[in-house]
Amino acid sequence: MEPVTFSESGGIRYLHFGTDLIQGAMRIRDPDEIYLEYNQQMMAWLLFLETKPGMRVAQLGLGTGALTKFQHRHCAAVKTTVVELNPAVIVSARSMFFTPDDDRRLETLQTDAKAFVKSSRNWNQFDAVQVDLYDAICDGPAASSLDFYKGCCDILKSPGVMTVNLFSRHKSFDTNLRNICEAFDDRVLLFPESHDCNVVAMAFKGPPLVVEWKDVAKRAKLIMEKTGLPTSTWVSGLRRANARQDTKLNI
Repeated sequence: MEPVTFSESGGIRYLHFGTDLIQGAMRIRDPDEIYLEYNQQMMAWLLFLETKPGMRVAQLGLGTGALTKFQHRHCAAVKTTVVELNPAVIVSARSMFFTPDDDRRLETLQTDAKAFVKSSRNWNQFDAVQVDLYDAICDGPAASSLDFYKGCCDILKSPGVMTVNLFSRHKSFDTNLRNICEAFDDRVLLFPESHDCNVVAMAFKGPPLVVEWKDVAKRAKLIMEKTGLPTSTWVSGLRRANARQDTKLNI
């Protein structure tokens, strides 16, 4: 297991795995805020899925617990299952980044995400899956095979949405995108690259989705009003970054 280390600068606390590379961040005076832009975009499944009692989200990779804290605070009807292999990450998320302890809406499993998605008992159990799996080297996602992404599709209900964090300027990007597209029948959208070279991909399972962009924009505005997520650029970014999606979203 990689060593877990921390740093602070300008009121921001950072998570590292024994190197200078950033694995997550938190604004100390607002620990429930999702600080990093790509982390914010990992919540984009909210554009297409209404939260409701019984809804379940799987979060593969805990990091600083930014997504966990946000969902626990703003998505009261949702149960989040966190899958994290490194026990030190789980401890640090709770002690240094103020992630809540497990309760009826939060379950933390210390296990391998690759084994989790292959287990048939998890198939068709989750409305959304968030994938952010990186090791200390950060040379691409730690899980990137076609079998892994097929497993992510398997654990989703129909309809369901997966969001995944990719590195846009690394050779792993093309491999991951190709495997995601094959696992999800090419039903994939990309956000524009963020300032830190991250690109969030969003993949869809279930019936075809055809919706006017203006309706997606209304949903984005509602999410911003209710949660404070800076969603104002999401729709224009998705529309610009994806081919043949100019007039309406058809995926």
